[in-house]
Amino acid sequence: MKQTLTEILLQALSRAKEKGELKLETQPAITLDTPRDKSHGDLATTLALTLAKPEAKAPRKIAEIIVGNIQDEDGIIEKIEIAGPGFINFVFRQDRWKKTLFEIDAEGPAYGLLNIGKGEKVLVEFVSANPTGPLHVGHGRGAAVGDALANLLSAVGYDVSREFYINDAGRQIRLLALSVYAKYQQSFGNDFPFPEDGYHGSYIEEIAQGFSKVHADKFLNVPFEECESQFGDYGKDAMLADIRTDLEAFGVRFDTWFSEATLLADGSVQKSLAELTASRNLYEQDGALWLRSTAYGDDKDRVVVKKDKSYTYLATDIAYHRNKLARGFTTLVNIWGADHHGYIPRVQAVIQAFGHPKDSLHVVLVQLVAILRNGQPVPMSKRAGTFVTLRDVIQDVGGDAARYIFLTRRSDSHLDFDLDIAKEQSRENPVYYVQYAHARLSSLFREAEARKLAVPKREDVDLALLDLEEEQNIIKMLAKYPEVIEEAALSYEPHRLTFYLQDLAGLLHNYYFKHRVITEDTARTTVKLFLMKQVKTVIQSALKILGVSAPERM
Repeated sequence: MKQTLTEILLQALSRAKEKGELKLETQPAITLDTPRDKSHGDLATTLALTLAKPEAKAPRKIAEIIVGNIQDEDGIIEKIEIAGPGFINFVFRQDRWKKTLFEIDAEGPAYGLLNIGKGEKVLVEFVSANPTGPLHVGHGRGAAVGDALANLLSAVGYDVSREFYINDAGRQIRLLALSVYAKYQQSFGNDFPFPEDGYHGSYIEEIAQGFSKVHADKFLNVPFEECESQFGDYGKDAMLADIRTDLEAFGVRFDTWFSEATLLADGSVQKSLAELTASRNLYEQDGALWLRSTAYGDDKDRVVVKKDKSYTYLATDIAYHRNKLARGFTTLVNIWGADHHGYIPRVQAVIQAFGHPKDSLHVVLVQLVAILRNGQPVPMSKRAGTFVTLRDVIQDVGGDAARYIFLTRRSDSHLDFDLDIAKEQSRENPVYYVQYAHARLSSLFREAEARKLAVPKREDVDLALLDLEEEQNIIKMLAKYPEVIEEAALSYEPHRLTFYLQDLAGLLHNYYFKHRVITEDTARTTVKLFLMKQVKTVIQSALKILGVSAPERM
């Protein structure tokens, strides 16, 4: 409805300009919002107020001009009202709202999924945890956001690939190797000191035990420098296998697992730096090699190669993003922890230095998660080995609850995850509330089938019989779904779907509490079942995008 009304307003502005009633030297942005007070209509716009200054006219006068030029050829508008200083409120004809039900019935699972992407290639890189320990709940939130976003972009027509970037080069892998090496030596009675900044936790002992089963005492008393690669590779592979297992249990699968080490081994880093040097985006100063990132909006230039000729993290990131672009992806979406906020401008500079638009890269930041148990925060430290793993959460509350709750807030806002609430069968548990709505509808249709009531078809229903306010509210919420999908996809914010589902489930539960669907009135029963069928379709669609199941029974 927003899209239709926007077109009507654009045409009204065009007529006003042709008549000389408005100058319109620049095309104004048209925003339409749903008023909180239902008496103010279905949609409202502040367009007249926006135009007041450039047009040098009173907002109400501009509103009158706009309204005077509106031509509603399809007859969707029932009433237009100019309110306050110049707000324009619109009320739509009820029969137009009801046609939404026919649209959902005709399109089925495709309802609301506009072809925004038109096949554009998008790479969504997410999780990308260092393979030095189990996935914790922060990684779980990133996995839920990344996978739901990839589903969402795929649903609206993008050609999406999912990628996990394996940080398997550098200091963290050396520390993992040394930690496993120390536990290995100790397991044979060798009093080898555990590294002060090593990785703790029972998983290190388990890796050391696995290494012992494969190699026995072959590396006992062998200096670490002579066997670092064996311990590093074994530890990394063991952790990656663990990470894959947890992600698959969480319903997350990747198209590509990309190794950072390969960028160093195949010369990609050197080639990337040579290309940037040739384009004068890299320069030498004080014995170091610098990225000229200030030329692309960064607050200072960045060191890529240090004086001692060692690479900074940025060097491999340069090669990695060059590789992404070379694979033909026109949009790169990176899901990063919120602590990487300051890193965004330098990577945007890299994208531009390789000749691509700044907005080819979109970074979604994910804030930390605080786990609560018995109302108390659970302390977490990966290095100390005291943290709640993603596996713990899945085993405790289930994958559906974990996924959904991770998506109940903007990804860049803090999230308190209460394990007790996640297991409640109540309205306080958001995933239960929505899944129960779907299960309730499934039960309704099982009852209808038991009573020999056929699933209604559009030609069998009289939409005029949907005359209750609660029914109108549900229909309007269903009509809003395409708008929610579009806005969520364009803003890279899959959490908007959980907000929408909570509202839709609330309307359904309220209606179900007040009114019976199956009654002795055959005509009303038929049209109500038709309405419930469309609600079920939309709930299924949104839950599928979020990666959450739609149970038939609960």
